[in-house]
Parts: sequence; C-alpha cells; structure tokens
Amino acid sequence: MARQITLDNIEHLAIGSSFLGTGGGGDPYLGSIMCREAIARHGPVPILSVDDIKDEDNVFIAAALGAPTVMIEKLFSIEDQHRAVEALERYLGREATAVISAEIGGCNSMMPVAYAAMRGLPIIDGDGMGRAFPALQMTSFNIEGIACAPLTIADEHGNSALFQTTTGLKAEELSRPVATAMGASVCMSCYAMTGAEARRATVAKTLTGAIQIGEAIANSGSASHPLERLVTVLRAHEYYSDAAVLFKGKITGLERDTTRGWVFGNCTISEMNGPSKAELKFQNENLLVTVDGELRCIVPDLVTIVDAETAQAIPTERLAFGQRVAVVGCSAPPILTTPRALDVVGPKCFGLKEAYAPIATLIEDLA
Repeated sequence: MARQITLDNIEHLAIGSSFLGTGGGGDPYLGSIMCREAIARHGPVPILSVDDIKDEDNVFIAAALGAPTVMIEKLFSIEDQHRAVEALERYLGREATAVISAEIGGCNSMMPVAYAAMRGLPIIDGDGMGRAFPALQMTSFNIEGIACAPLTIADEHGNSALFQTTTGLKAEELSRPVATAMGASVCMSCYAMTGAEARRATVAKTLTGAIQIGEAIANSGSASHPLERLVTVLRAHEYYSDAAVLFKGKITGLERDTTRGWVFGNCTISEMNGPSKAELKFQNENLLVTVDGELRCIVPDLVTIVDAETAQAIPTERLAFGQRVAVVGCSAPPILTTPRALDVVGPKCFGLKEAYAPIATLIEDLA
C-alpha cells in the first residue's frame, strides 16, 4: 500500500479518482499536471492514515467548487487554493497540520495533493464522500455533525469571501451564487476539523483505494481486459465490493445544461448490435442508470461511464456522441447508506423520484 504520493503513482491516483468521481469532481488530468509540478518542486506527499491522526491535529480541506465544464478552460492554481485556506486559518486562528480531500473524485482528489506538497503537509488517506457529490452539504463530515462553515472561497483575481452559516445546506445555498459570479469555479476550504473530528467522520482508505484502482486499470502488462481488472479490484475493496459492468454500447444521445453552478444532463447509450438502451442522469456526477427502463444503480451507489477498451473513466463534461463506452456500477461506502445519510445524499436530494436500493438488489448477476 502506498505511503506517499510521488511522481510514480500520481497518474494512478488520477485514474482511480476519476472512476470514483462518477463523472464529476473536475477533470483529473488537469489536476495531475498541477500535482506533478508541485511534487517535482516540493517533494513527495506523505499519506497519513486515519488511525494515525492526532486529536490535536488541525485538518483543513483544499478543494474546488463549481461546474466541471468551466474547469476545463478556467484553470486553478495553488496560489488560489492557498488564499482560500489561509483566509480560513486566519479567521480560526490556527494553522493546518494536515490536508484532506472533500471528495475522492476527479480534480478534487488532486488539488489537495498539490497543495499539501506546497505546504509540506501530509494528506489524509480518506475524504468526505468516498466518491464525488455536487453539493457542499453532501459529505460524511456533515452527516457526522461537523460544521461546514466557516467556509472560504477564492478566485484567480485575488477575490475571496468568507461565509458563516448555520448548516451545510445554507453554506451551499449562499456560496454557490457567489462562486458563479466569480466565474463558476473557485477554490475553497471548509469543514475545518480537529484530528479527533476527522478520525470520526472521514471515509477512510479512499486515497490508497483510488491508487489501487488506477494501478489495476493501467496495468498494461496484464493479459486480462481493463474492464475485468477494474471489476476485480473493486470487488476486493472494503466499500466498493458489489461491482459489475452494467451496460456496453455507444453514446447516441447527450444533453448538458450548465446552470446554477452545476452541469445537469442526460446520456443515452445504445447497444452496438441490439435494441437495448441505457439512460443516465447526472448533476456534475452520474446519479442513476436504467437499462430498458429498469433501474440498475442509483446514488449514493457509484455509476461511472468508462471507455469500453481502456476502462478509463469519462467525466460528464467530456462525454461525446459516438463514444464506445461501458457503464460500471458499484456499492457506496456504508456511511453513505444509513437512513441519516440518505437524508443528505439519497435520491430525493437530487429531485429523483426513484428510491434508493443497493446495487446488489438491482442486478441479478454481479459476475
């Protein structure tokens, strides 16, 4: 198991976190470029196990907030991120001793690594989602009673803002319009925690899990198909073990709408030599997939569209007509599927009419 993030495994982290990002979190390729530069300049980033966090540690989030389609053209910098974290440190009167990811998805798994390298801090082997979600309140931190605010955001023009709110939902409602006014993508810091709080509320082992997933997908020396390797490594994981390829085909329908700071859309995938179709809905991240009208996987379980040949995940902003793809589903971390958690990250929170059902109950054969 990896003990630090280096130039040798940053690509594996990018590949694995892209899958766990379920289509959202921002394009990890852009984040990996930032990470490579930061690690080359400042050295490897130590990975801190959740079990090794000290009660007195100060754990700060480094993350991006906004629409993934915008992030392709409006690139981030570590300096923007530092303004957000530094503003929160200044307000709270304490400095970070460890960095953590808000979500182990896409760019939001990469920015914290680059920032930790720049600050000379360890990064915690875990995050607040075990996947990616589109809203600030949709975290294990919030589910476990950690306050989202105070929250800070910063843009590339030197602007920053601090929000003090009573709930994570209110933090989302107030900060999202400001982030949109700043260009629909900003850097942020929130859920500042003590070590004791982080140890209790973190979805553990997802950073090293993402690296393992990336290694499996990228293992060019293996004779097995990348999709087979992907499903195998997922089934060996503590959280993602109910995993299967749910559909294969090509994209024949695609709708996207960037509004209110998110990317909403639908994707239709048609069978290559048959009449079957899969329909997906997304809000930054993929939310559900049906096959011929039958539900096959739904949030908070993970739904990811991958390239049919390479098994590399395709972010929602890079989906295109004619792409040959596969839809892979897997189970969510248990902390996301409790009744209390479903009130925060379940289908109704996205306006979906379908009720949550574990993927294992929706498909007859996980083989």
